[in-house]
Amino acid sequence: MTSRREAILRAAAAAIAERGVRGLRVGDVAQVAGVSPGLLYYYFKDRDGLLAAALTFINDRSRRYRKAAGDSGAPREQLIGQLLAELEETPEMVENSMAWNELRASAVYEQPLREPLTRTSRQWTHEIADAIRVAQAVGDVSSAVDALQVGLIITALTEGLAARWLGGELAAEVARAHLRGAVETLLPTSG
Repeated sequence: MTSRREAILRAAAAAIAERGVRGLRVGDVAQVAGVSPGLLYYYFKDRDGLLAAALTFINDRSRRYRKAAGDSGAPREQLIGQLLAELEETPEMVENSMAWNELRASAVYEQPLREPLTRTSRQWTHEIADAIRVAQAVGDVSSAVDALQVGLIITALTEGLAARWLGGELAAEVARAHLRGAVETLLPTSG
């Protein structure tokens, strides 16, 4: 990714988290990124292209955080660490969660967001399902668990708890405790 393109995507993610999709102005994103609006249109064609690319950027950034958080321990604990990373109170994770939730909510009204949201959600679900299968292969999770079905449930639950945390309904530590408890229940050990 070129530095200008990345600067635009960082500015777009921040703008979405701060002002929402409806408040996103291409000119404002270009100004924050330090580029001309023409360059922004060169990279992304239009506002919908920018939103789709921002969603992919947010998803990729979240994937890096999850990977770093799940680098140690047994596969089951790595998976739990990856999921709990989604509810961390670091500025970038808060921004990611706010932007992700905003993009998901906006897809109800903005049809062009639906395909990229479906694609990135599917990627995340499959990543979690793959992590479940790894845990199953070493006996950390029961082989009776349907990895894809539980992956979908866990990612949806993570998003819902993140929305409640960001909305002030739950403290981050409470949301993490609920997520851990749910994952423990959904992913019984083999023994």
